[in-house]
Amino acid sequence: MAEHPAFFSHLATGLRKTREAFFDRIVRLLQRSHVDQYLLEELEEILITADLGMPTVQRLLDALPPTVANPDELLHVLKQQVTSILSVSQGNIPEGQPHVVLTLGVNGVGKTTTIGKLAFRATREGKRVLLAGADTFRAAAIEQLQIWGEKAGAEVIAHQRGGDPAAVVFDALQAAQARGVDLLLIDTAGRLHTKKNLLEELKKIHRVAARNLPGAPHESLLMLDATTGLNAALQAREFHKAIGITGLIITKLDGTAKGGAVVGIVAELQIPVRYVGLGEGLEDLEPFSPPAFAEALFSRGPEPNRVSPRAN
Repeated sequence: MAEHPAFFSHLATGLRKTREAFFDRIVRLLQRSHVDQYLLEELEEILITADLGMPTVQRLLDALPPTVANPDELLHVLKQQVTSILSVSQGNIPEGQPHVVLTLGVNGVGKTTTIGKLAFRATREGKRVLLAGADTFRAAAIEQLQIWGEKAGAEVIAHQRGGDPAAVVFDALQAAQARGVDLLLIDTAGRLHTKKNLLEELKKIHRVAARNLPGAPHESLLMLDATTGLNAALQAREFHKAIGITGLIITKLDGTAKGGAVVGIVAELQIPVRYVGLGEGLEDLEPFSPPAFAEALFSRGPEPNRVSPRAN
C-alpha cells in the first residue's frame, strides 16, 4: 500500500527541499497563539511562493472555516484540502494483453530513465515487459533504453536511428503479442509541446497502436520535471489537447523546492498523478498517494537517526 511507513519515509525524504522552503516557514508562522488576518496574509504569501498558483492558493484559503481559531486546526484543514485537490479519479484504466503504455514528455524530463523504473517495478511483480524504442531522433536514445532494459530485466525492440517511430511501435506490438508480453512501454522522442509536427508524430503512433490492438494505448503517461514548477502545466495542457493524457509522472521531485507545484498542476488539469520520481535508482519511483503526499509536505519528515528504507 502507498501509505506504508517505508513509502512515507521515502517520500518525505524526497520532499526535503520543498519542505524546507515551504513547511518550515509555515511552522514558524503557526507558532503564534491564534489565527488572525496578519497570519492569513503571511500564509497566502508562503503558499504563492511555494508555486501552488494563485487559483489553488485562493481555493485553499477559501476552504478555511471562518471559525478556525488555532494554528493546529488551520494546518489540519490545509492537509485535508491538499489531499482533496490531489485525489483526482484515475477512472477505469482499460485492460489489455499486452497492456500498452505510451510515455510522453519534453526533452530532459528523465523519460527513458523513468521507463526503466516502470519496467523494473513490473518485472519485480513477475510480469514480462517489452520496451519499444520509438525515440529514433535523439543520439544514443536506443542505447540508453537498452541499458535500462537490461537493468530492469526487460526486452527491447528498436530500429536504426532516424527510422519511423510508428514502424517501431508496429513491430513492438507484433512482438509483444507473439511473445505473450504483459506490459509494453513505448519510449517516444522528447519534444517541445509547441512543435506541431512532433505532436502529429505522436498522433500517428497513437493511431498505429489503436489499429493493431483495439484499445491501445491503454494509458498515455506524461512526464513532468518537478524543477520547472507550475510552468509544467502549460506543457501538460498542449499534450492533453493533442492526444489525451490519462496520467502524470512527476520526475526529479527530490531535486527541487518546487514540489508544491504538483498541487497547482493537478488542480488546474484534473489529471491524476500516477507516480513520483524520488531519485536516480531503479527503485526510486513510487505510486502516488494524495494523503501520503499531503502528510509528507506538511510534516517534519523522517527522524534524523531513522534508518532509511533504501539503505540496504
